[in-house]
Amino acid sequence: MTQIFFYHDAADRLAASAALIGKALAQNKPLMVYAPDSDLAHALDRLLWQQPPTGFVPHVDVRSPLAAETPVVIANDLETLVQDERLLNLSDEVPPGFARFAKLIEVVGQANEDRHAARQRVKFYKDRGYAIQYFDLSGQSV
Repeated sequence: MTQIFFYHDAADRLAASAALIGKALAQNKPLMVYAPDSDLAHALDRLLWQQPPTGFVPHVDVRSPLAAETPVVIANDLETLVQDERLLNLSDEVPPGFARFAKLIEVVGQANEDRHAARQRVKFYKDRGYAIQYFDLSGQSV
C-alpha cells in the first residue's frame, strides 16, 4: 500500500517542494512531480535551476527523451511513468493512479485554499484505509 506523507503549513509551498526534491536527490531517490498546472510546473522548473543556491537539481519534463535517465521528472499527467517509487503531488486534487507509487508526498501551504484542498485529500486517503504521516513545516525557512 502506498505510504502517504503530508508536509503541512509551508510558508512557501513551491520552495518547500523544491527543498524536498533536493533532499530526495541528495539521497539518490528518484522522484516524479505531478504538476498539472503549467504555470506551476514552469515556476518549479525555474526554482530547481537555483536549488541549491550553488547548483541545481537535474530535472526534465516527462516527455523528454532523457526522462528515464533523470532523477527528477515533472509531469502534467501521469499517463507515462518513468518510475513508480515516489510521487510529489503539486495538484490540489488527488493524483490519478497514485496507488501505483510506493510513496506519495503532499506539500500544503498556509493559504486557506491549500488547507481546504489538503483536508479533502486527507479525507479521501483515510476513507480508503491509507495511513498518513504528517510533518509540520511551520517555523522552517525553506
